[in-house]
Amino acid sequence: MPPQDSNHGAPDLPYFTPKHITTPGTPLPTANQIPTLFTPLTIRSTTLRNRIIVSPMCQFSSASHGPTTGALTDYHVATLGHYALKGASLIFIEATGVQPNGRISPNCPGLWTDAQIPELRRVSDFIKSQGALCGIQLAHAGRKASTCAPWIAGAQKTQNGKRKVSVKADVDVGGWPNDVVGPMGGQKWAWDEKAAADESSGYWAPRALSVEEIAALVQDWANAASRAVKAGVDVIEIHGAHGYLIHQFLSPISNQRTDRYGGSFQNRTRLLIEIIQAIRAVIPDTMPLYLRISATEWMQDTEKGKKFGTWDVESSLRLAKLLPGLGIDLLDISSGGNDPAQQINMFEAKDYQIKIAAQIRAALKTEGLSLFIGALGLITDAKQARDIVQEGSAATLPGNADVEVAKEAEAAVKVTEAEAGKEPLADVVLVARQFMREPEWVLKVAWQLGVDVAWPNQFLRVRFPKL
Repeated sequence: MPPQDSNHGAPDLPYFTPKHITTPGTPLPTANQIPTLFTPLTIRSTTLRNRIIVSPMCQFSSASHGPTTGALTDYHVATLGHYALKGASLIFIEATGVQPNGRISPNCPGLWTDAQIPELRRVSDFIKSQGALCGIQLAHAGRKASTCAPWIAGAQKTQNGKRKVSVKADVDVGGWPNDVVGPMGGQKWAWDEKAAADESSGYWAPRALSVEEIAALVQDWANAASRAVKAGVDVIEIHGAHGYLIHQFLSPISNQRTDRYGGSFQNRTRLLIEIIQAIRAVIPDTMPLYLRISATEWMQDTEKGKKFGTWDVESSLRLAKLLPGLGIDLLDISSGGNDPAQQINMFEAKDYQIKIAAQIRAALKTEGLSLFIGALGLITDAKQARDIVQEGSAATLPGNADVEVAKEAEAAVKVTEAEAGKEPLADVVLVARQFMREPEWVLKVAWQLGVDVAWPNQFLRVRFPKL
């Protein structure tokens, strides 16, 4: 046995990495006036060390061909592992295809074969060695599949000089143009609704899934979930948002089937419910299951929305009320992505999703239903934070703090903290792009809020000075 003053390693790893004195991002005993943002939250058998979650972020960094197709790599250990090292409570691995044709691009990860388990295990093991939880978002892109990485599109222009938004991935780059699927089939159902010969067309025409293929798809979701459990993943999230396959089935705009998977609300939600039930049946009862949805597709005032109906907040509320009974533990609220005619710019809008999250949370509580709510799309720019922040924050901000980061920190507190008899807007915040800019964002926010939290052992000498 090593002496007490030795540098202990994290357990159950085939290599040495130090075991932290206190897991990073956790308030120290010296901390006082700790906001809810930095208090633990237990969901089934897991406990988040704070309320800040790293949202799934597509990285287009897996092999597109060969024996390691779809497997995670050292890149994922480096990036996702760093978020865990710097204090985030739960780190989600990006949208991971349950079938080969369910990837957004040929370079997206997958979990359709046991051969992909070992590399997923490497990532989950390292994340957990840093005191964080590892999550994975299981997904199928549907009619938005087989496209190239966004920087490929961004480097190309049409003949009239417009920059391309999306580029179709053909077989020469590992794509599957003849196996893109959706609720409906044919060129008119391509996501951007452009003719195949249009030089600006960025999406393949899908073919309609048969009922038999849908049954196989549901089983593949369950199989992928079982593999995630074997790889040591702590949390599974079902991706039902952003115009990918589940969302395509939910929306009457993209789903005009006449069988039992189309038409009524019950029929359009059937695929999602079958997937939830199939996953819940194969994962441990102690394992949390999350769901991400687009709470609205912002199509209610469009011509298509008025003609066919749309998936809106009312639809999401109706769905949310079913989720606790199905075994969903947390609903992750996003929006949009199912139609190019949506009437919102996702990169310029402010706090629209937080308000929807709060509305759904309040409605569920009124009916005595237990479902944790995650606010997504919160901390991305100062304008969002400014519009969420109100007078009288519970947090004490240091006077010498960077103004914009301080606003972002205060905004995160306001989302999760009850104040003056009011309910919090959400239970956790999911942050994406800000982590890419600042992997140490959790530690910086804690400093901005005056909360004394643990840092990684290796970084103790460079801690922000105590306030």
